[in-house]
Amino acid sequence: MNILEIRQLHMSFGSNKVLNGLDMAVPEHSIFGFVGKNGAGKTTTMKIVLGLLKAASGSVTVCGEKVVYGDTKTNRHIGFLPDVPEFYGYMRPKEYLKLCGEITGLSAQAIRNRSEELLALVGLKDVNRRIGGFSRGMKQRLGIAQALLNEPRLLICDEPTSALDPIGRKQILDILAAIKGKTTVVFSTHILSDVERICDHIAVLDQGRLVLSGTISEIQKQYRRNSYSIRFAHPEQAARFAACEQLSSSAIKLEQEGNALTITIEEQAVDGQVLIDLLSQMQITPEKFEAMEPTLENLFTEVVQ
Repeated sequence: MNILEIRQLHMSFGSNKVLNGLDMAVPEHSIFGFVGKNGAGKTTTMKIVLGLLKAASGSVTVCGEKVVYGDTKTNRHIGFLPDVPEFYGYMRPKEYLKLCGEITGLSAQAIRNRSEELLALVGLKDVNRRIGGFSRGMKQRLGIAQALLNEPRLLICDEPTSALDPIGRKQILDILAAIKGKTTVVFSTHILSDVERICDHIAVLDQGRLVLSGTISEIQKQYRRNSYSIRFAHPEQAARFAACEQLSSSAIKLEQEGNALTITIEEQAVDGQVLIDLLSQMQITPEKFEAMEPTLENLFTEVVQ
């Protein structure tokens, strides 16, 4: 089941066309990486999903219900973490979650139970100081707790790790990975390593359209080339293997760096077994032979103009 569906979404700001027929579907219980350069339209898309912006045309459904601009009924299914969450700095974490719970109509018991559970999840259970003194990472973690307070079926995070140090980024990613079984996560970012770490589905936005979409494994399979990394004991062995006549085809790209050789083969008829056989014939035993998967960075560079 798709928890979020976007169909033929168009949006412009003056003469600047931000979304140009965007089609996107987010499967339930996935961590969905929504990827694009800064200014690609990710935040605009999320604001439309939340009913905060009116699209020029197209439709958005959340849990099978149509999103209507200015009418937030579908938002009962959604938790939202903006890129820079705002808080009342004089409050403490439990006080803030109590306020949020009361605003949304939760019972006092439900607020206590959920607050304890969520503050433990985000590593703030024993923190009792005022939010105004929190670090950026602590505020992001509290923002996730607030966004999950009503047990939403969909959590939307807009660039949640962009301004964090490596430790803070790891903490946020670990939290998002931990809630996958209960909540679908749409994770907007331009940090590709974060997507590779926790996302199982990705969509790459460029010039208002999706240029890449699917599971990580599907996309890697689709764009896979016969690429191999071979490490030799000595640079002379790498040079000797690279110079052999069988590898002199225009369909074979060789890159040597010291005692390592990267070989990319465009012809499907030639694969790693051919290279292994050739190494055996030349009586060269490599220290390492590895088939290389395309990285998300490689794919992003290839599909984004």
